[in-house]
Amino acid sequence: METLEFRTDGALGFLTLNRPDKYNAVDRRMLDELEAFWAERRDDREIRVVVLDGGEARGFCAGLDIQTFGPEIFAGDPVAIYDAQRRMSHLLLAMRRAPQPIISAVHGAAAGLGFSFAMASDVRVLSEDARFSAAYINLGVGGADMASSYFLPRLIGGRASEYLLTGEWMDSATAMQLGFGNRLVERGGLLETATAIARAMADKDPLGLRMTKEAININIDAGGLEAVLELEDRNQTVLMLAKRIRGD
Repeated sequence: METLEFRTDGALGFLTLNRPDKYNAVDRRMLDELEAFWAERRDDREIRVVVLDGGEARGFCAGLDIQTFGPEIFAGDPVAIYDAQRRMSHLLLAMRRAPQPIISAVHGAAAGLGFSFAMASDVRVLSEDARFSAAYINLGVGGADMASSYFLPRLIGGRASEYLLTGEWMDSATAMQLGFGNRLVERGGLLETATAIARAMADKDPLGLRMTKEAININIDAGGLEAVLELEDRNQTVLMLAKRIRGD
């Protein structure tokens, strides 16, 4: 891969965005590689947890590359524009469909699609300089883009409207106060903290880990308590039967 780096350590996978000279902005090549990466994870039984970070770039991810890929999209015909929009937005769906929990380790700026990558993750570890912007509305298009109008209200409640409508930055302290971030650490301890959380997850029963992520995702949209209980009861029954079959 040209724009991504992926390494493994036992059951842990480490995905690094690797366009440091472009602030990890997403171009067509990165889009292709991210699509392929998340597709491969769907049937990956070896990797139990994925840690996503911004590597050596000044920040986590600046979003869409507005110097190359952006103008290419905007200059296209309606079908081409829709195709590009759909491909990028479905990266967030692919992250939620991945059976592995995803921990994003965010330093510096995460804007636009980069913000959405953090939103679509299951756990967010932030460095003190982390900051976030739903920058879509600043580009003259709608502020509800790349799953932001779905994820952000569910993560921080009513304050989401403010950030989606203004495109203003949310700093790390505010992100923690609003419950967006899980941990706040110094920049040097970012990956270490994310790895420690990942190891704690990977030590759990693999099927239990996957079914817990599935349950959380489904229950975000569940119609009520009864539907939630039915899903949890199904999962626990399957897991207890699996333990009995294994002789645990």
